[in-house]
Amino acid sequence: MLTILEGSTFCISDDRGDIAGETSGFFAHDTRFLSRLVMRVAGASPLLLSSGRVEHFQAAFYLRNGTANGLPRDAVSIARERFVSTGMQEKVTLRNESIDRLDLELVLEAEADFADIISVKLHDFSLGDPELAQPLPAPAPTSLDESGRRLSIEDPRGDLGTQLVFSKPGRLDASAMTFAISLGPHEQWHLDVDVLPWIEDDLATVEQLDDERETVGDVVAAWTLRVPRVRGGWESLRRAFDRSIADLAALRMRTGEYRRPLFAAGMPWFMTVFGRDTAITSLQTLVLGPEIAMGALDALTELQAKTEDQTIDAEPGKIVHEVREGRCAETWFPRYYGSIDSTPLYLVLLAETWRWTDDASLARRLREPALLALEWIDRYGDRDGDGFVEYSRKVDSGLANQSWKDSGDSQRFQDGGFAEAPIAAVEVQGYVYDAKRGLAELAREVWRDQPLAERLEREVDELRTRFDEAFWIDERGGFYALALDGKQRKVDARSSNMGHLLWSGIVPQERVSKVVDQLLSEELWTGWGIRTMASDAAAFNPISYHNGTVWPHDTALAAWGLARHGYTAEARRIGRALIEAAAHFDWSLPEVFAGYARDETPFPIAYPTAARPQAWAAGTPILLVRVLLGIEPDRARQRLVSTVTDELPSWLDGLRVEGIRAFGRTWTVGVERGHVTIAEGV
Repeated sequence: MLTILEGSTFCISDDRGDIAGETSGFFAHDTRFLSRLVMRVAGASPLLLSSGRVEHFQAAFYLRNGTANGLPRDAVSIARERFVSTGMQEKVTLRNESIDRLDLELVLEAEADFADIISVKLHDFSLGDPELAQPLPAPAPTSLDESGRRLSIEDPRGDLGTQLVFSKPGRLDASAMTFAISLGPHEQWHLDVDVLPWIEDDLATVEQLDDERETVGDVVAAWTLRVPRVRGGWESLRRAFDRSIADLAALRMRTGEYRRPLFAAGMPWFMTVFGRDTAITSLQTLVLGPEIAMGALDALTELQAKTEDQTIDAEPGKIVHEVREGRCAETWFPRYYGSIDSTPLYLVLLAETWRWTDDASLARRLREPALLALEWIDRYGDRDGDGFVEYSRKVDSGLANQSWKDSGDSQRFQDGGFAEAPIAAVEVQGYVYDAKRGLAELAREVWRDQPLAERLEREVDELRTRFDEAFWIDERGGFYALALDGKQRKVDARSSNMGHLLWSGIVPQERVSKVVDQLLSEELWTGWGIRTMASDAAAFNPISYHNGTVWPHDTALAAWGLARHGYTAEARRIGRALIEAAAHFDWSLPEVFAGYARDETPFPIAYPTAARPQAWAAGTPILLVRVLLGIEPDRARQRLVSTVTDELPSWLDGLRVEGIRAFGRTWTVGVERGHVTIAEGV
């Protein structure tokens, strides 16, 4: 399948440009506005010559005719050029390549079922299992105006629809538009098709799409020119970094009152704001500049819950999990708050963005939302008063698991048994620790609230001690439990979540070496990355979404944690393995891949429904550059520094990162003869 996208609008088709699969289509506003767009030439499907993406928002398909209805084979060449923005434009060109006049018909079958995107996603995940697959809506009625140039497909409810505007008139037969064509030798025929979605009479125009076609490429080019460039060093790292920039450019969207840019979570089903994903990707990519992080903070602040609503797991101060619009918002929800970690991660992002910018105005402007989020952690997050943040869904339609491993079967004991809610996920306690530590710094340095700073510092010290006592397990070499369940039992499967603990800083120094050994043990380390669950657990499955697969962002956060504790050689081992894995995915790391050991498979095995591009997977190579070079902001001295004290390996020698922005200035970070150098300017 071939996908192009711009913002939250995208089109999934086959390699001939046809929208014909059950889960392909043209999507906007979380709604499928075209479920079918199929071309026939002389009564037959064209044959593929070549196709591909030109830009993330544009594709081209080059075809030829087969033998059908007396038309000689290869007599006609066919080009389809497609562009998406708020709508979709398609330019079709037929050329007679023969020496004879040709008379033929071009047919475009167009249908729209206006299915919401979550229903399409669930249908996609259940394909191959008829008992699980839920039927999607039937195609809506189609009509053609008197000019023969404007085809209308309107949802039976009358509140949304799709218009297809053709540059030439045709005739409508059921859902198929037919165009009669007569071509002299080497003569060309052109047809423009503009696909205009509308909701409640808000109809895009052809002129609007024409303007967007002229500007969208310029906007993307301006952003990619502004982000840092990687030169020299290891070619694989450069290629993975450059591909991540392209993938992140494709995922950029604007939302909310401020219309600032941020990254959508991932293609195809998550082209929207996700609190957890938005925060983590923004943290991963701070070396690209502060704008995305600031846009994310503004968007998440605007979406912060103000009241309690059990139907969507909302409570005052809580940061949103997922945002939907269009038909999806009606069928499911406009906002959903079932995430236990979005709120502390929002605070972690605020503190880290301030450290990179020293922007006191940002910290002051977001003081009240930050304090509201802090109150949520203490008042609503700790449901049973045990000092830990835990989750349990309020309604059956909500997510059963609300940590980053949010599939229904992810919280498992070593023997395969399921944890019972409320569940205190281990990594979330680390996020809370980091959030309160960061807020203490803001309280002292910006808000001038000494009592709050002292209170938070006491709380993080107490949390660290209490956490270690409650979650540490001495068996099997010593490790932290995956969670505490509702009966205060330690969920004793070993997991990748321990790497997040190193990143957050909650692990006491005397435990760090054992956690490092666990993460790089044969049971967790595949050679490509860290498994989400150790291979000796009863529920381990290398192709289970959260019970044995490798998630690049998860592994990268572990590498960040290792580096923060001085385990730089181990962090480089992990970073190099992830970049080597990226080479097998055309340099674009997927959301997740299978957890088979590297010595068992010659390349990492793709996961069948993995999103790609996906924001925090695309953010992984960006973060790894920061980790490998030890790049950190020093706010007190208003400069970037490197935490690397040992000699770097030869594969990093000559690496140069130009144009990193921090404290209102640009910086160049390089590796010369095994040592990191940092200078202001390019």
